[in-house]
Amino acid sequence: MRNKLLAILALAAILLSSCTMIPKYTRPDAPVPAEWPSGPAYKGTLSGRVVAPGVDLQWRQFFSDSRLQNLIETALQNNRDLRVAALNVDRARALYRIQRAELLPRLETGLIASKQRVRISGGEGLVTLEEYGIDVGVSAWEIDFFGRLRSLNKRALEEFFATAQARRSAQILLISEVANAYLTLAADQENLKLAQSTLETQQAAYHLIKRRFEVGLAPELDVRQAQTRVDAARLDIARYTELVAQDKNALNLLAGTPVPAGLLPEELSAVKPLPEVSPGTSSEVLLYRPDILQAENLLKAANANIGAARAAFFPRISLTTAIGTASGDLSGLFQSGSFIWNYAPQAVLPIFDARTWSGLRATKVEREIAVAQYENAIQVAFREVADALASKGTLGDQIEAQQSLVEANARTYKRSTARYEKGIDIYLTVLDAQRSLYAAQQGLIAIRLAKLINQVRLYAVLGGGSEAGPQLVGG
Repeated sequence: MRNKLLAILALAAILLSSCTMIPKYTRPDAPVPAEWPSGPAYKGTLSGRVVAPGVDLQWRQFFSDSRLQNLIETALQNNRDLRVAALNVDRARALYRIQRAELLPRLETGLIASKQRVRISGGEGLVTLEEYGIDVGVSAWEIDFFGRLRSLNKRALEEFFATAQARRSAQILLISEVANAYLTLAADQENLKLAQSTLETQQAAYHLIKRRFEVGLAPELDVRQAQTRVDAARLDIARYTELVAQDKNALNLLAGTPVPAGLLPEELSAVKPLPEVSPGTSSEVLLYRPDILQAENLLKAANANIGAARAAFFPRISLTTAIGTASGDLSGLFQSGSFIWNYAPQAVLPIFDARTWSGLRATKVEREIAVAQYENAIQVAFREVADALASKGTLGDQIEAQQSLVEANARTYKRSTARYEKGIDIYLTVLDAQRSLYAAQQGLIAIRLAKLINQVRLYAVLGGGSEAGPQLVGG
């Protein structure tokens, strides 16, 4: 019996290390150009620090603003969506371990104690029969001759890896959303201060014109026109006050807890600048983005599932065996001669089952779907990076032009005011100049915000902000 058990264990070791029916995996070719787009919109976009996705530049290095760093850290600890993503990883790890355990025998022990009063055929009267026993053994252990269980194990492992990559993608998204919400709040704070400053200026102008009207030096039309700018500034103050409150609510949701006032930005100009990053010259870096790795893991899982479907055409062999001791008397349970054993291999050979052919076809279609999803993920990633590079190549010129526009409008407003005060020009010219200056100042804030948000987007679409790859330890 001992020799038989050793032989079974040796056979199991050989089988567990043998090949499966999983098709050989070949990574599909990336359906995008090997290099990034070029043209007028992309000038100078490949300058700056070359970032390998999620490796070279950690988020604390990219976001040097201390308030933003603390806010991101708070979000990583408390955000519920990220917490759910982390729990999904723990669940996938547990499911993988369950599937992996199917490769090993399940050792069980059984106890029996019975006593019954029966009539024995051919005997006289009734007799009392007692039976006691204890055994330990393996029940219905499937010996994986054709790799069905190992194919399912491979699929579970790849699904675990995909879930872990999804968690990394969720972290990248969270960090970028927190940064964008922080920058948007800073811009709205600056717009609010601009509106408040404009209101003070327009109120002073209104009171001055009103006094000039009262002494007959200005027409009533000038008073009414000045009043329109005062009311417009009041409207903007109310609007930006609302936006600031909504921005704070968005930050509270992302952070998973109320954000202390000390972590909120004062204005956009006070935010520390972000470093310039570049994807390099080759689009191959996209293959290491977490979402693309997730799609590839799911493709590998679908590929492994084909191996399990193929194995369904071959016999399924299982083994039930046990050793123990039995006696008709409890005191004789462990005495000499009470040793018992059983050995019951079983082989089930499928003769006809139409479901197996349909199942194999379904797994092949699932693999084709996974290939299409993988290729689509690469195309989407390429478009995201290309869009960010196009914005990077043009926003610098936009800021320069907008800054020049602000300065020109400021000079126009100053001269128009001076001409009006000397009685050379009408107040409508001053009004138009002030309106143009205010719009140009708002536009400059918007473009500066767009540049910072685009830097965050480029960093995120290159995979920046993620952690190391999935691990099986823990959980």
